[in-house]
Amino acid sequence: MHNLTLTETLAALQRGDFSSRELTQALLQRIEHYNPQLNALITVTAAQALAAAEQADQQRASGNAGPLAGLPIVHKDIFCTDAVRTSAGSKMLDNFIPPYDATVVERLHKAGAISLGKANMDEFAMGSSNESSFYGAAQNPWARHCVPGGSSGGSAAAVAARLVAGATATDTGGSIRQPAALCGITGLKPSYGRISRWGMIAYASSLDQAGPMARSAEDCALLLREMAGHDPKDSTCAEREVPDYCAELSQRSDLTGIKIGVPSQYFGSGLNEQVAVAVRDALAVYESLGAKLVEIELPNSALAIPAYYVIAPAEASANLARFDGVRYGYRCDNPQDLEDLYRRSRSEGFGDEVKRRIMIGSYALSAGYYDAYYRKAQQVRQLIKQDYDAAFAQVDVIAGPTTPNPAWAIGEKSSDPVSMYLEDIYTIATNLAGLPGISLPCGFAQNMPVGLQLTGRHFDESTLLQVAHHYQRNSDWHQRGPEEFCQ
Repeated sequence: MHNLTLTETLAALQRGDFSSRELTQALLQRIEHYNPQLNALITVTAAQALAAAEQADQQRASGNAGPLAGLPIVHKDIFCTDAVRTSAGSKMLDNFIPPYDATVVERLHKAGAISLGKANMDEFAMGSSNESSFYGAAQNPWARHCVPGGSSGGSAAAVAARLVAGATATDTGGSIRQPAALCGITGLKPSYGRISRWGMIAYASSLDQAGPMARSAEDCALLLREMAGHDPKDSTCAEREVPDYCAELSQRSDLTGIKIGVPSQYFGSGLNEQVAVAVRDALAVYESLGAKLVEIELPNSALAIPAYYVIAPAEASANLARFDGVRYGYRCDNPQDLEDLYRRSRSEGFGDEVKRRIMIGSYALSAGYYDAYYRKAQQVRQLIKQDYDAAFAQVDVIAGPTTPNPAWAIGEKSSDPVSMYLEDIYTIATNLAGLPGISLPCGFAQNMPVGLQLTGRHFDESTLLQVAHHYQRNSDWHQRGPEEFCQ
């Protein structure tokens, strides 16, 4: 059962090959066995999951099953879950138990999905390796001495290790696509505004976006269909019709007429040679399927990282100001006065990477520096968006590597934040422009998975998923998994 995709699992449940309770019990046993090694999940909700599975079986028997009835998933621990701890990977929220569900959680629950627990993550989604988590680093199932990527590393590791077939995640600068690439799974970051952010603990509000992680584009379409849609509780959530992404996957018999842009900037120095070969091979598959490759330019792509690391920390410094030790979350012992309460609660409750970004953001927003840093970064952001607008006047999707390197060893980049930041060099611009992006497994480099990134037009997830699905129908990289966990 654990080797089935979400789509295959749903079909098996509908046929009655096994019950949701049997499936849930089997996956919980795998979590009990493997999670102590992988550290993919922070919280396991076994009792609630089994009760929900029994309810799903009853609904299916009575003909009242939802579209995802009985499908087990996990939620990234950044989504608020009613009566279940939501930590955001931080000591600051280690004791926080929300009294409500995030909209994403609520919608998936309403569709019948079953939550097995909360996935590990970089603290407040700030990181590219999952090493900044208060609960320790998650491990990559392909090589446990390596990182799974971040910040959604726990979600990616859980899916790659077949602990679940699907998971929720968030992407602020690559936090769905980068760990998907490093763990050999499929991860989709929808357009900004496609999915409600209500109940999702904020990092950088103009960049954060929820999305699905699974083993195939087909599975991501299944989850996205239920996650997406307008939410009046989130003013940034777009009032746009949600297509039936699953039905639209098969609208094209081939890719004739599809133009795929290949930015020259993505294949320069700094890209691992084996990664480049794997991506080029994937592009050759697209040519064989009728797509036309068009060389394009994204001239300001090199400015994405410096712009992002001004804008995101600036927004984080404002969003994280609410964690002051007064209303909820961590509070220092025996504060002498209010200033001591604030100072010690925040210094003790936040980890080093979060404190670094708060300080950077506060500096960039301070008097005398706002125009020089934050305003300038927003101007660069507009230039990056204009580059994409010009590119999409010529092509339907843009393709390139998801990451410059395969997964690295845990601890290898911990003392060099800039080196870590550069691992997001191909993903960040998509967030700055608010575009949808997806990472697909396309090969191996140094015996570790490689991801192909596709970027689409605003709110055109359908084309993106179609193009991704056609590749996966003509390759088997997404079907491969770490041998230890596929047996």
